[in-house]
Amino acid sequence: MIEGHKIVSRDEWLDARKKLLVREKEFTRARDELSRARRELPWERVEKQYEFEGPKGRESLSDLFAGKSQLIVYHFMFAPDWETGCKSCSYWADNFNGASAHLSQRDTSFVVVSRAPLAKLEAFKKRLGWSFKWVSSGDSDFNYDYGVSFRPKAPAKVKGVYNYSPFETAMTDLPGFSVFVKDKDGTIFHSYSCYARGLDLMNSAYNLLDLTPKGRDEEGLPHKMSWVKLHDQYEG
Repeated sequence: MIEGHKIVSRDEWLDARKKLLVREKEFTRARDELSRARRELPWERVEKQYEFEGPKGRESLSDLFAGKSQLIVYHFMFAPDWETGCKSCSYWADNFNGASAHLSQRDTSFVVVSRAPLAKLEAFKKRLGWSFKWVSSGDSDFNYDYGVSFRPKAPAKVKGVYNYSPFETAMTDLPGFSVFVKDKDGTIFHSYSCYARGLDLMNSAYNLLDLTPKGRDEEGLPHKMSWVKLHDQYEG
């Protein structure tokens, strides 16, 4: 809350800020260590031959690397029968424009993957002014194998595994990131995937809000992201 917040002198503020800086540095060092541990995870060989439909036609998973040795995939919630993509995934995707050029300089390609037909993806991408590469995995096993799509066994609920734990949801698709590596022989390996709150660091808008007194300001809402809309639907 902004009202009633503690107000202090400049010297007192500097003292409090320096104390918080100690904790921030501890967090930064812990994050560096976590990133190192992530890089040291073992890899698993990708055995299946996945194909995708993109702006240039059919592409294999290998093609998506676009000459780089690393590939980051964002699993965007957009099921084949939906008319628009998920508004929460769109909130994340608004952070992606422009990233590919920088990632490319570090031997990394970036692509967004959804199950919806390419025509729907292209229309939605044009509507929201996105420039990143977006391909359709269609009816392939890709989304299912990497834990973001679920085949319903009952009309109302889907049971599966999400974020490495048993999960029940009314959704057939959920978000995630997956990372792949390709060696000099062309063999592809899966090195990492994350889901749920693991996606937070990839949303710069959320991280900017975390700097403010109100933070994400989601307490008391029906659910934490109920305020989010497609960016062309906000007023003012």
